[in-house]
Amino acid sequence: QVQLVESGGGLVQAGESLRLSCAVSARTSGTFTMGWFRQAPGKEREFVAGITWDGGNSDYADSVAGRFTISSDNARKTVYLQMNSLKPEDTAVYYCAPVLPSNFRIPRYSYWGQGTQVTVSS
Repeated sequence: QVQLVESGGGLVQAGESLRLSCAVSARTSGTFTMGWFRQAPGKEREFVAGITWDGGNSDYADSVAGRFTISSDNARKTVYLQMNSLKPEDTAVYYCAPVLPSNFRIPRYSYWGQGTQVTVSS
């Protein structure tokens, strides 16, 4: 069982930055490949970025590549998403979730937390 708590969202203007955090806890000790997803009103949930727990490999959606950076802090069991040069189209609820090591774009489980709201105004 994995528990996920997202934080760091907020209301910002286009061009500004935010850093999202995902605190990960598990009943058993171990590591997970983690991903960030987002869902805008009226749209399907989409992949944003993924990373191995040791940070050795990462993957990004084309829409955020070059602007967003995913990172992890193993000691704090936290995954981050640094979002720079935010655009109005980045507005969505952002979720973190364990993903398949073989494909960062596929969630490992069906559970989703409450996420954190990111709103970018023009």
